[in-house]
Amino acid sequence: MSITVTLTIECDAAPVDEPRIRSAIERILADAEVPSAQIGIAVLSDAAIRQLNRQYLNHDYATDVISFVLESSQDHLEGEIAVSAETARREAARLGWRADDELLLYIVHGALHLVGEDDTSAAGSQRMRHRERSVLAEFGLVPPWEAHQASPRGRGKQSREEWTR
Repeated sequence: MSITVTLTIECDAAPVDEPRIRSAIERILADAEVPSAQIGIAVLSDAAIRQLNRQYLNHDYATDVISFVLESSQDHLEGEIAVSAETARREAARLGWRADDELLLYIVHGALHLVGEDDTSAAGSQRMRHRERSVLAEFGLVPPWEAHQASPRGRGKQSREEWTR
């Protein structure tokens, strides 16, 4: 397996655990049987991710994560994941877990989208939550919605705050 992960930190509002991020990406790609990949991850401010959201998705608000598949074939995947460090810090404080754990959740979610997971339906959302839990468990993490006994809703076009209520 030939995996390249490039991490760009443009906002340091939340700590970034690069080895954990790389490990999570590699796990997701291995599970999806992706033999070769180039994944770029950008850790951004709310303002920067809002600009991406407006430019590419016509949504005029900051969000937690956006992913873009640039190339996808049976043998190779190229994609980009943009996450908001400011949202991660804010949501982590609200949910009672660490900001780097929240940021990892966003990256896991974005990577799952890159390999074809879709959370716009109830079944897809349930599958996505299951896969997120599985990856996070490898790092000894329990997602905040389970820790708080809340039921998440599919993220789709909703903000992070909406799906964690």
